Amino acid sequence: MISNDLLFHMLCEFGSTALMIVFGVGVHCDTVLKGTKYQGSGHMFAITTWSFGISVCLFVFGGAVCMNPAMVLAQCIVGLVPWASCIPYMVADMLGGFAGACIAWLMYADEFKASEGVVDPVAQRNIFSTNPTSEGTNYARNFFCEAICTFVFISAILAAASRAGENVLMLAICVGLIVWAVGMGMGGITGFAMNQARDLGPRMAYQVLPIAHKADNNWKYGLLVPGIAPFVGAAVAALFVHGFLGMF
Repeated sequence: MISNDLLFHMLCEFGSTALMIVFGVGVHCDTVLKGTKYQGSGHMFAITTWSFGISVCLFVFGGAVCMNPAMVLAQCIVGLVPWASCIPYMVADMLGGFAGACIAWLMYADEFKASEGVVDPVAQRNIFSTNPTSEGTNYARNFFCEAICTFVFISAILAAASRAGENVLMLAICVGLIVWAVGMGMGGITGFAMNQARDLGPRMAYQVLPIAHKADNNWKYGLLVPGIAPFVGAAVAALFVHGFLGMF
């Protein structure tokens, strides 16, 4: 039996993650697909929108939401989320990622149709998921890069949360800046998923949505790098923030 409190927090995880993915997949639709007003705006435009969008999610749902299974793990380790909530939160985040990608596809369905045979299928696939600069050639380096990105990302967010205290608005702004900085400085190798709900949820949506001429979904990479590396980076981040910085 799910308690009302757990159900409420699961719905917040689901809703915030779905909204985050509407912003994130939506901005990639904007920059990639034929017929949008912002086609060709580039990575600066996309990363900035991801950053602002995540801040908006925190404005709406509060600073306690994780929106990220790796962040759930980190918060369980430092004691911010009870271990009994770990799997329910992760499931809610993954479902939110899938739902958000489906909503973004529905919003841009006409542009997907206009892009058939015009926009590279790989570029359309990459609207939904992160993929490396050289697919399948160096899994160890990509894993390392994704783990390092996640370590910095989650360490910085946990430290900011500790220092911000109850100031949710300040924390939301800080998280947006952290996403922006990590994405710009460290994200060019793997696309900085740092979050299974950001990658695997939309990747699954791409698998099942009625998009023509699909590229291979690169599941081997998806399950190994954005699927596992964020957990490694998150666990190390939690131990660093708690054990070395003395927070939480």
